Amino acid sequence: MARNLLKLGALEAQKTVFLLCDVQETFRPHIKHFGEVVRVANKMLEAAKHFNIPVYVSEQYPKGLGHTTKDINVDGAALVYDKTTFSMYSQELKDRLKKDVPNLGSVVLFGIETHVCIEQTVIDLLNEDINVHVLADGVSSRSLMDRNLALQRMQSMGCFITTAENVLFKLLRDKEHSAFKMISKLNREPTADVFDLHVTSKL
Repeated sequence: MARNLLKLGALEAQKTVFLLCDVQETFRPHIKHFGEVVRVANKMLEAAKHFNIPVYVSEQYPKGLGHTTKDINVDGAALVYDKTTFSMYSQELKDRLKKDVPNLGSVVLFGIETHVCIEQTVIDLLNEDINVHVLADGVSSRSLMDRNLALQRMQSMGCFITTAENVLFKLLRDKEHSAFKMISKLNREPTADVFDLHVTSKL
């Protein structure tokens, strides 16, 4: 009997959603490599249009902390919502996902902070038996130590620690895909080597 390809890390666009977590302007001075997180987020939001993948964007207590940075255009998002929980997987998001993507198999997650909101979102999604891909080039924290240890913990939980380019080519699967030229253009620049991964021996 064939194994479930999604459990092995494959991706199918019609069973996938993108989650962008709390990339708010007020955090810019405090988050390591904030600009790279923004760059990857924009790449993923543009790619989502070509794959018809819905994007859900959270904002942590925007009344006090402000909204998603204007450097990211979230106009095409399926949902931009407020939260006070650290996990993105609030009841509001859970209900919306059941409605929008009833056959949801995989989530691609990026944003901040890796060791708080990203990790707690991963725990909640894995608990629902949803496959999770965290973009190592699209997440960060105030401390690289916290970021790297969180990536190691999430990998141990059964999460796929990956990159934007890896995810997008998994979604393509074939150079004959109608979005191949556009996705290749988005990935013309290689994944930036800006994050120190030495802490995570498993990565």
